[in-house]
Amino acid sequence: MATRSRIGIENQDGTVTSIYCHWDGAPDTNGVILKEHYSDRERVEKLIALGSLSSLAPEIDPTGEHSFEKPQSGITVAYHRDRGEDLMQSIKPSTKRYFEDVGNGWEAYGYLFTKQGEWIYGEAGRKGQVAL
Repeated sequence: MATRSRIGIENQDGTVTSIYCHWDGAPDTNGVILKEHYSDRERVEKLIALGSLSSLAPEIDPTGEHSFEKPQSGITVAYHRDRGEDLMQSIKPSTKRYFEDVGNGWEAYGYLFTKQGEWIYGEAGRKGQVAL
């Protein structure tokens, strides 16, 4: 069963651009990967630019053959790049709205890379966010 999550970045104007991630969205899986491998704004922007994900991994760019059906080990699998689907991103007007929508959607967790360069997350059905 999938643990769906949303991964977002807070833009300088306070809006949030985010993508959906289908697999392993819990803090002990995707949360750890985000904190350990996506710790600077440029790298997070590159991840978000992929659009929605099937699965998050430590690396973004494949070094060899890589597709949705035959993913390269340790490489993020994106629906647009790796399966040819439409590029899917969402923009919310504020961090408050971003986390409200995670709680109302089908994602169990929402992760946000803040303007200050910190990861925070919220869990659907719970108020407030905490640092990773």
